[in-house]
Amino acid sequence: MSQITIYHNPQCGTSRNTLELIRNSGEEPTVIEYLKTPPDRTALVRLIKDMGIEVRALLRIKGTPYEELGLDDTSLTDDQLIDAMMAHPILINRPIVVTPLGTRLCRPSEAVLDLLPQEQRGSFVKEDGQVVIDENGRRV
Repeated sequence: MSQITIYHNPQCGTSRNTLELIRNSGEEPTVIEYLKTPPDRTALVRLIKDMGIEVRALLRIKGTPYEELGLDDTSLTDDQLIDAMMAHPILINRPIVVTPLGTRLCRPSEAVLDLLPQEQRGSFVKEDGQVVIDENGRRV
């Protein structure tokens, strides 16, 4: 069983790049497609706490019902924001990666490199053509 978990959306380029960077380190993570299998409230609260971020920092705006739901209202409580994420998992920004070295929202995708216990095993080029890892497995 892998010690790495990624909360993944296969439709998201950043999430796909993050997953492939994990695999480029020789690890096969536990992949949770969070739109199909969202975290329960306890797990979501734990992820936010472990990331050390504010609840609002995990909200995704683009391509979500964020504006329709009035989530830009700064008077909303953390519990209300979490309620919205529970009702509409698309509001949870991604990818979230959990490893023995920490938990992080990996935007940009190369942020995952600081969480991986193993070095990169070869070159890696993101889907947009950006070289992230050279042929020697070193960060560019």
